Amino acid sequence: MLPLSVAELGQPQIIKRIGGNPEVKQHLENLGFHIGGEVCVVSTLSGNLIVKVKESRVAVSSELARKIMV
Repeated sequence: MLPLSVAELGQPQIIKRIGGNPEVKQHLENLGFHIGGEVCVVSTLSGNLIVKVKESRVAVSSELARKIMV
């Protein structure tokens, strides 16, 4: 298990755990990040990520990406 922030670019990943306080978990869930769901890192810019989740592209800060374990 590794954080999304170091996942390989363009490779689909399965979310295994989401860390952080309840507000952070709720925010990520509202964006479409769920345990067992598939995500794919599309690109990175200054440590921040563009992630494909549920057929949408979402910008995620490097801090939030470290809380998503794949």
